[in-house]
Amino acid sequence: MGKVVAIFNQKGGVGKTTTCVNFSASLGKKGKKTLLVDVDPQGNSTSGVGVDKTDLQASTYDMLINDIPASDVLIQTKFANLSILPADMNLAGAELELAENENRFKVLKKALVPLVMEFDYIIIDCPPSLGLLSLNALTASDTLIVPLQCEYYALEGLSQLLGTVRTVKQHYNEHLELEGVVFTMYDSRLKLNQQVIEEVDKYFPGKTYKTMIPRSVKLAEAPSYGEPVIYYEKYSKPSFAYKKLTDEFLKKQ
Repeated sequence: MGKVVAIFNQKGGVGKTTTCVNFSASLGKKGKKTLLVDVDPQGNSTSGVGVDKTDLQASTYDMLINDIPASDVLIQTKFANLSILPADMNLAGAELELAENENRFKVLKKALVPLVMEFDYIIIDCPPSLGLLSLNALTASDTLIVPLQCEYYALEGLSQLLGTVRTVKQHYNEHLELEGVVFTMYDSRLKLNQQVIEEVDKYFPGKTYKTMIPRSVKLAEAPSYGEPVIYYEKYSKPSFAYKKLTDEFLKKQ
């Protein structure tokens, strides 16, 4: 049975989607059959793996709202062992429509059930908010990876994030566990980066990944070519970092 992992932080601009795309692609490259689920209305994970959002026959919106089977939404990407359930802008209105659903917190979980046996890992890209789409993702997941930018403001949202996870565990998914925290936009020259890391270690003892994702122009360029950086510039520092992060993740499984 496949493991479902949500990549979530309610704060935007922390490298959440970049981590989703490259972590998923790296899992696929290591021979793991991987499904990337895009439930962020911005659809950046979708375009990040080379799928044209304007040319979709169906999206995760149709899966969640119109009850279209996930298998009819699924697209095989051009990257090894990597499929995607793509998102488009229609998803922006999904939260209002989900609010009317009696089982509104479990719609995504129900939709993914037929695919759990088909994949080794299912990675969910959540919106940068605490709305119904994110709660659906956390309810559907076994574990959670939190990407965290190495700066002071990143610490401010930690208590809120922890509170959200506790609420989800208490009411919707008692099995949800923290897989780990990955530090993004890391710059070893900045003393503040190390201070943030030490502070987060206190919040999540034993749960922080040793691999740091560095700041990089290549990471910013890759999405415009519709490729994960591990394909776009496979010998770059961020490419090696995401491969190393994936190794670290797999060793704990």
